[in-house]
Amino acid sequence: MGAPIARDEPVSYQIQVQGRLSQTWADYLGSMDVSVSGEREQAVTTLLGQVRDQAALMGLLNSLYYLGFSLLSLEYQANPRKEVAED
Repeated sequence: MGAPIARDEPVSYQIQVQGRLSQTWADYLGSMDVSVSGEREQAVTTLLGQVRDQAALMGLLNSLYYLGFSLLSLEYQANPRKEVAED
């Protein structure tokens, strides 16, 4: 494994959840790119983007949980594709 992931710096992640999440939730979920594959019960939503820090990642995962989505995977992306928007 490469360098350790800092807890207080932006990091890119790919998150997959079971079910269909609308693109309209992207801003609510930290401006992540949202894509859906599959149909109905087989749908999988993929979120891809940079998260400000570990606390923001936990907030994002909690939001998905409270919306009723089951987490399928969470993957660190070594090559960030998207910048974190400044608040």
